[in-house]
Amino acid sequence: MSETFFVTTALPYANGPFHIGHIMEYIQADIWVRFQRLQGHRVHFVGADDAHGAPIMLKAEAEGVTPQELVQRIAAGRPRYLEGFHIGFDHWHSTDSPENVALSQDIYRRLKAAGLIYARPVEQFYDPLKGMFLADRYIKGECPKCHSKDQYGDACEVCSSVYSPTELIEPYSTLTGAKPVLKTSDHFFFRLSDPRCVAFLHEWLEYPGHVQPQVANKAREWLSGEGDRALSDWDISRDAPYFGIAIPDAPGKYFYVWLDAPVGYLASLKNYFDSGKARANGELRGFEEFLTAADTRQVHFIGKDIIYFHTLFWPAMLKFAGAPYKVPDNVHVHGFITVSGEKMSKSRGTGISPLRYLEIGMNPEWLRYYIAAKLNANVVDIDFNPDDFVARVNSDLIGKYVNIASRAANFITRHFEGVIEYGPALEALTQEARWVAGQVRESYESREFGLAMRQTMTFADRINQEFDARQPWVAAKDPGRRAELQDTCARALYGFKVLSVLLTPVLPEVSGRVARELFGLERPLRWDDLLEPPSRVNPYQHLMTRVDPKQLDALLEPAETQTDTAKTAEPAKAPKASPAPGAAAAAKAGPASQAEAVPATIAIDDFKKVDLRVARIAAAEHVAGADKLLKLTLDLGHETRTVFAGIKAAYDPQTLVGRLTVMVANLAPRKMKFGLSEGMVLAASGEAGGPYLLSPDSGATPGMRIS
Repeated sequence: MSETFFVTTALPYANGPFHIGHIMEYIQADIWVRFQRLQGHRVHFVGADDAHGAPIMLKAEAEGVTPQELVQRIAAGRPRYLEGFHIGFDHWHSTDSPENVALSQDIYRRLKAAGLIYARPVEQFYDPLKGMFLADRYIKGECPKCHSKDQYGDACEVCSSVYSPTELIEPYSTLTGAKPVLKTSDHFFFRLSDPRCVAFLHEWLEYPGHVQPQVANKAREWLSGEGDRALSDWDISRDAPYFGIAIPDAPGKYFYVWLDAPVGYLASLKNYFDSGKARANGELRGFEEFLTAADTRQVHFIGKDIIYFHTLFWPAMLKFAGAPYKVPDNVHVHGFITVSGEKMSKSRGTGISPLRYLEIGMNPEWLRYYIAAKLNANVVDIDFNPDDFVARVNSDLIGKYVNIASRAANFITRHFEGVIEYGPALEALTQEARWVAGQVRESYESREFGLAMRQTMTFADRINQEFDARQPWVAAKDPGRRAELQDTCARALYGFKVLSVLLTPVLPEVSGRVARELFGLERPLRWDDLLEPPSRVNPYQHLMTRVDPKQLDALLEPAETQTDTAKTAEPAKAPKASPAPGAAAAAKAGPASQAEAVPATIAIDDFKKVDLRVARIAAAEHVAGADKLLKLTLDLGHETRTVFAGIKAAYDPQTLVGRLTVMVANLAPRKMKFGLSEGMVLAASGEAGGPYLLSPDSGATPGMRIS
């Protein structure tokens, strides 16, 4: 029986490009969506940018643009990733939209009418210079436990202690350096602890399939007030200034981003319906009728880090907001992606750039297959291992799958003009195809993608083994064995078509080429093609190349040594040298450095945008694994900063301690392989050598502004 699905992934925060964790989740959801469509189900697959919150507001302010301009710039880069990895969202929208304003405010009013919203005073740190309340991430100070300096307002990165911001010693605002003051403001809360909510959530979690068993157990633990995150009412408001959706009956108050972000699923869906795209996708009902329909299944794919919001707050919000809002039918939770056993982290250099993957010419379907082969229905992390990636893709996709078509098709086109005929074993072949497809279908349905790939490749092994055992290359030399040659290759090509159907959710591009180029179909492969043996085959055209290990070297090359763009699959043999990270070094000129052209002039206002400060080098040390970098701890008077500077060749770290230097203090922090660099020290270089650190005269003190 045909079903209708409304499918979403977690909304990416619109302050930066997609990372490999996003792509993993989108690939997982996309595979499941494509499989459901192969089964004849209608799927509406929508996404959106999570566009609100203080971080976006502050980043936009620092860049001199509006939050809307920042979000639009980030959104403009999304299609390159989604199209590059063949991720087929039907619609992409933004939480900063009229639809999200209307729906978020409507849900709030309904929850308030149900008695589930209340206000109470909350005491928080407030930055008197910035004029805003400070979230924990914008407060630093001395850890109250181990007394390490410059620790965040909620936890110490040195001793791992957890505390409240008010426990910090000598706290300061990371936005202005000012000492924050305690200030009270009324906040709005969603009464999650209400017995009605608790009872409903226990019932919802009990229903089989709503969430995985381990997720349900964790959510029940929270509902019972146990574990690492006991149940509490949810603070859903923030004070101005804030980039978000205004609370309709509370001037100066805004919805906390985590309230309107999941509502963004529905806002994107509504915009999809209003734009006419849903009708073009075969959906004749309107938005509200679709949501309330008994045959509509609402399915979310999310990471394990946002379980609390999606298994407690979100279902309760929708339940007590009432129709047309619909409680999720399924929340599918996955783990993180690691790289060679390490948690994915750009700052530690253990991340994979999806954009670089595409730029260096790596096949997106390699990654789709590799991720599929690793995924299962449990909440477990998957690991990207370069050696395993090369071996698995080359062995499975090239050695087992593509290899069948490349060998069998050539015999049929050369000896039988492309006509495929079958012997009396055809019925047995069809039965085997039906049996294999049944296994794989069950695995896809339950999101056991890794098992589905193993089952598929086991079938490929059987096809290859039979083909090799029959030795068609020998039969091709004997005119009396034409029937045997035809039968051997026909069996292999039917098996290849079955494999192509089974792999269609994972390899949509290759599957489409197989349908068009090899079997001459004017449409994509369908699931029922499994039971339709091909009657003709065209000359084989190359479908996929092997992975070159050099491509993995280029992909995993540290960011500091990567070229800006890579046009081919081969890593650059002689990348251009770039300025040393953390140091502003003059580029080398021709025979005489004095002849270097002076750049175009700038206005004094442009110069004033650069905040140059005197800094004392409090500590300097080598960086393990870095050829050029030293790690500097800079004292700015009221705070310390960490800067990675490319001056290792010129300075012994011990000789730098206590020395005054000049730094760019308002440069956006840069995540590097070895940590976060929070500024830039100034240095000069040229034909005469270098780099040479710039130093102010004696008498200057840390923190002084240079003008």
